[in-house]
Amino acid sequence: MDEGQKNHLKAYGIAYYTLQNDIKVDWLLNYRGGSFLIKHYTEIENECSIRGVSYEIIADVQSTQILTSIASPEVNQDVVRLEKAPKVAIYSPKNKQPWDDAVTLALKYAEIPYQVVYDQEVLSGMLPLFDWLHLHHEDFTGQYGKFYISFKNATWYKEQKRMYEQSAKNAGFPKVSQHKLAVAKKIK
Repeated sequence: MDEGQKNHLKAYGIAYYTLQNDIKVDWLLNYRGGSFLIKHYTEIENECSIRGVSYEIIADVQSTQILTSIASPEVNQDVVRLEKAPKVAIYSPKNKQPWDDAVTLALKYAEIPYQVVYDQEVLSGMLPLFDWLHLHHEDFTGQYGKFYISFKNATWYKEQKRMYEQSAKNAGFPKVSQHKLAVAKKIK
């Protein structure tokens, strides 16, 4: 995914799509910016075209040469074999928008499926259903986030605070800090 690559974020979606079809993917770390090496299938080639992702069809001998050069201790490169499409969860309140977090935005753009989970789902024991949990700038101290000084009187901040307190109460906790501690322990 070097300068010649179009739509590099969508390439991650192609890798995911490939894994969903039970086809292994080699992620070539630091090779041309982090390319993917996938056995040629017309269906995957068509999907690249549909999503606007650049690709090159190479001979097996070229593939072997690339893997040999990456294996050299002289270069800062490596190959990671991906074998399974992970089930992805994003820890986020339901009222957040995809653009509130760069990872969520990238997953959505790349067409990688994910499920949003929050305190209730974590405490109910849903986390083992997922392979990857993404947390973004989450405050598990129960201090209502990092925006108190600047936005304590803003309508959105007051609503967020009310939501945290109601969620804690619904989960049987008298304080938000106790609720968030229980969630953090479940995540751990």
